[in-house]
This record gives sequence, structure tokens and C-alpha cells, in this order.
Amino acid sequence: MAKGGFGRGGFGGIPGGNMQQLMHQAQKLQQQMVEATEALDAKEYTGTSGGGAITCVVNGKRQIVSLKIEKDVVDPEDVEMLEDMLLAAINDALKQGEDTREKEMAKLGAGSGMGGLF
Repeated sequence: MAKGGFGRGGFGGIPGGNMQQLMHQAQKLQQQMVEATEALDAKEYTGTSGGGAITCVVNGKRQIVSLKIEKDVVDPEDVEMLEDMLLAAINDALKQGEDTREKEMAKLGAGSGMGGLF
């Protein structure tokens, strides 16, 4: 073996010294992340406010899919309350989606050095 840990097919500083194995692991992780992202983008999250008077559904791409407002909460004299309830329902749905995305990506080790490879 050459001085400094560089042997045939090896790369100094990489556990096991096998660059091909490292590349294979990186490709596998990349594929898992693509699949996880696609699955997360397809999910839908429902947020509510006003005891269910307002319901907002967003997808994993952070797009509003639907927004339902019960007629009895529409008061022309209190538009500000309706606006607040809409914001609460939308933010609730978005937070659910973001929390789920963070948990799923953490399982893959995203953000912590390629899933524990390093």
C-alpha cells in the first residue's frame, strides 16, 4: 500500500478505503431522497380553524389544494376575524406538511452529512 493510506482502489480518509462503495452508497441515498421527496410532494395536509369552520388543504409542494369556509362565519361586519381564521387554517396545514417533511428527511439523514456516510 502506498504511503498515506492510498492503496489500489483506495482513497485516504474514507472508511474502508473503497471509493466505489462510497459512490454506490451516495447514489442509493440520492435515489431514496428523490423517492421520499416525490412521496412528500404528493401528500396532503389539512388545517382547520374556528372549530372546523374553516378548512384548508395543502399539498407537499406547499400549494393550497382547497379552502372551505362555513357560511355562518362570514360576517361582513367582521372581515378581520375571517382573515385571521383563514391565515390560521392555512398556516396549520403548511406547518403539518413542513413537520412531516423534516421528520422524513431526518430519517434519511439529510442535513447531517449524507445520511451518516461521513
